[in-house]
Amino acid sequence: MSTVILDTITGKSTATTITIGSTPVVSASANSMTIRGEGSAQTSIQQGLAKAWNHINDADASTIVQGDSFNMSSAIDNGTGRFRFPFTNNMANANYVHIGNPGPATDLYTQVALRDDYQQNSVDSRITSSFAIRIRNNSNSDDDVEDVGVGFIGDLA
Repeated sequence: MSTVILDTITGKSTATTITIGSTPVVSASANSMTIRGEGSAQTSIQQGLAKAWNHINDADASTIVQGDSFNMSSAIDNGTGRFRFPFTNNMANANYVHIGNPGPATDLYTQVALRDDYQQNSVDSRITSSFAIRIRNNSNSDDDVEDVGVGFIGDLA
């Protein structure tokens, strides 16, 4: 078995393709890299990555108990059911996508089915430097919850 150790792969043209066997797996050009996904589909590595995420273990405590995060140094409590998530590195524009789940860390389905007090969220603000969310209960009242998770997909500035 051989080992190849190098710092740079340089192609013979402006685009560089890495091929394993007869299958091209990665293609790169200026500021763009794609990887082969399922079948023959190509996925942009830069576009397809989560650019930031945050998990709050306990948002109904007097002080937010943050679990873990990426590209966010904190979560800010803006009042009952309202949270702001500042980005460490800003987004390029306010057209990014957020993915999130408010609700208890335990079995949310059981709580919805038995107690009918599900949580819902809405965007309070979406700007390049932060994202704010508002969480409400079934009565449409602002509500702090035990578990909040948000992720963000889009372009970094």
